[in-house]
Amino acid sequence: MAHVVILGAGTGGLPAAYEMKEMLGPAHQVTLVSENPYFQFVPSNPWAGVGWRSREEIVFEIEPHTKRKHIDFIAKRCDKIDAENNVLTLSDDSTIDYDYLVITTGPALAFEAVPGAGPFSGFNKATHSICTIDHAEKAHEAYMNNLDSDNPDPIVIGAMPGASCFGPAYEYLLIVLKDLEKRGARSKIPEVHFVTSEPYLGHLGIAGVGDSPAILSRHIKELGVHGHVNMNTQKVEDGKIFSQQVNEKGEPVKEETFDFGFSMMLPAFKGVDAVANVEGLCNPKGFVIVDEHQRSPKYPNIYSAGVCIAIPPVEATPVPTGAPKTGYMIESMVTALVHNIKSNIEGKEGKEEMGTWNAICLADLGDTGVGFVALPQFKPRRIDWYGEGPWVHWAKIAFEKYFMAKMKAGVSEPFYEKLLFQMLGISRLKSDEPKPFKKSA
Repeated sequence: MAHVVILGAGTGGLPAAYEMKEMLGPAHQVTLVSENPYFQFVPSNPWAGVGWRSREEIVFEIEPHTKRKHIDFIAKRCDKIDAENNVLTLSDDSTIDYDYLVITTGPALAFEAVPGAGPFSGFNKATHSICTIDHAEKAHEAYMNNLDSDNPDPIVIGAMPGASCFGPAYEYLLIVLKDLEKRGARSKIPEVHFVTSEPYLGHLGIAGVGDSPAILSRHIKELGVHGHVNMNTQKVEDGKIFSQQVNEKGEPVKEETFDFGFSMMLPAFKGVDAVANVEGLCNPKGFVIVDEHQRSPKYPNIYSAGVCIAIPPVEATPVPTGAPKTGYMIESMVTALVHNIKSNIEGKEGKEEMGTWNAICLADLGDTGVGFVALPQFKPRRIDWYGEGPWVHWAKIAFEKYFMAKMKAGVSEPFYEKLLFQMLGISRLKSDEPKPFKKSA
């Protein structure tokens, strides 16, 4: 019997546990380990950051659902990985032996990369995050405190140098503006700034998708937001962000100080300590190095998927930016590694799968939205489409309900979902991708 341990129970880890157990069956043991006892649907955090979602609506306890699928669940932090001896040490000094380890921890948040940044800086007016439900709740509280004051101060939203997940920053900016409109409070805010390390609006860490630069630039301009690109934010003080704008060569051209009453600035990511400390497993930032089959070149029984893996930037930018790892892209990594572990257990050499890394994203903007399809996520692409409209708003709401339901049901990819995407030419595995049509002679 093989023991597969999955470390991290987020968007990648919980589906990985379900897929792994379904593929391996009762003959093998699957254990899911997570620092938190709950699953949180991260794409809904921008809504939580303005009070449009409560914790109860986007969070649920994991164990009742994994128990029904005969998956062992341990809600403890992993403090050490002994990759040479295949042992995890948990926060209470207990240990777990494994035959295969799947790392799906997601990232740690590198607030310290910008001195004074982050919700725990101790400042009365701190920069906030929506990367976790806890952070989104704190952001909502700070947002309301500014809004409820007699004279609200400016709002600053954006992304720090080295950030890689830009979509939620745009989404949160436009949701905040819609929320202010609904409250009849837009005129109370003297200024709104979008401060980003991207070289241009709509870059998104992937050199844009379809018409994303034009669409997002138009939205920001029409809504009266001051957009600032190539911003190398250097430090944060109480109610102040100090940033430096650079030119295409990365040379400083302008010093900017942004006063704020409320700010949400997405941080750069890094690897979590237990993973980053394993010799030879990660790059200098603590992200897991994997091959095209999601396997560690150093430790062949360790696989990884999601935001915690090492992916080089799409292109060099004047201010450092990273490449995002989006939802469907992560799901394709997970499906590939599950197949590969099963093949390895069964001794089927040469049967390794590769994920397509396709990207399908929906971003709500209050009562409309923007979405993109990039097949694959990184250029050159087979499909490169970006669109907008009220349908995206409703599609994201539907997707939230659907994804939460299938996670509670213990199913990663229902047959009808796979069939629908295949009809659209979208698949998780390269082996399932539609073959190019060849004209007969």
